[in-house]
Amino acid sequence: MARVLVTGSAGLIGSEAVRFFAEKGFAIIGIDNDLRASFFGPEASTKWNRDLLKEKYGRQYRHYDVDIRNRETMENVFREYSSDLDLIIHTAAQPSHDWAAKDPHEDFTVNANGTLVLLEATRQFAPKAVFIFTSTNKVYGDTPNLLPLRELETRWEIEPGHRYEIGIDETMSIDSSKHSLFGASKVAADVLVQEYGRYFGMKTASFRGGCLTGPSHSGAQLHGFLAYLMQCTISGNPYTVFGYKGKQVRDNIHSYDLVNAFFHFYKNPRSGEVYNMGGSRHSNCSMKEAIAMCQEIAGKKLKHSYTDDNRSGDHIWYISDVRKFQSHYPTWKYKYDIRGILQEIFEAQAARIQV
Repeated sequence: MARVLVTGSAGLIGSEAVRFFAEKGFAIIGIDNDLRASFFGPEASTKWNRDLLKEKYGRQYRHYDVDIRNRETMENVFREYSSDLDLIIHTAAQPSHDWAAKDPHEDFTVNANGTLVLLEATRQFAPKAVFIFTSTNKVYGDTPNLLPLRELETRWEIEPGHRYEIGIDETMSIDSSKHSLFGASKVAADVLVQEYGRYFGMKTASFRGGCLTGPSHSGAQLHGFLAYLMQCTISGNPYTVFGYKGKQVRDNIHSYDLVNAFFHFYKNPRSGEVYNMGGSRHSNCSMKEAIAMCQEIAGKKLKHSYTDDNRSGDHIWYISDVRKFQSHYPTWKYKYDIRGILQEIFEAQAARIQV
């Protein structure tokens, strides 16, 4: 039986990976210590999701409540399975650029040092395994904000004919920009993943995600845009829109579509690859557009306010160009668009909130 080790296994992408690969017959080793609750409070805890996975998959899913930064503990886990590991999917992270400024040491050790621990453990004990890292578009810093944008009724949009009109590709520079401390720690991890592929010949890839989302997201104010927005719409809790007239644009990719991309890479891996991976032109929206859709789907008005103070380093407009990945893996296709994503989030949130 093939084995996959998933870090952040109770989180959005991690739990999707557990479900996806369990359904394909893999044995799953899950690593998750619910640090998300420490970052964002008990309402963001992933314990509920961990318990669901353990109940549903039983002996097929083995959970370790450990910290990826603990080198000795992680090496013991890798040593236990060693060459039986076929795939490592690394999704564990401190995911908020706002939160990172509160505790830069914690942010960097989780995102950068934790990734190094995992890469070196893979090299030492399972060097033939495929290593997939969930990176972020924040590695580009605020460079996307220098693009020529025009203001439309409900969104900002790039000037027609620009080289990035279809979306931002992997050639955008990661230098000379404001990344946020979160972005900087993810850059360090991203480059490490590339280096272990190029220097040691390991099968590694960094997937630079746009807005990753889905029904398993434990949304919080500082992380989980669509999930938290829908949560506030359903519950009646107030929501604050930060800057850019509420017209900032994000491309949104369902966790299933991202994990399916991981699976395609696993089946035909490469060394030291980088892919921009988001909803692209297929699935994107502005904040104003997302609010309108949430209200329509939920049948409720969102109690929201606006402040001109945008989040530092935040993107005004970001849409991923996924054509590089599609050229390498032409059989991969999207299953979800933005409307389908929000509908699933609504159904999951309504069941959990019990409204």
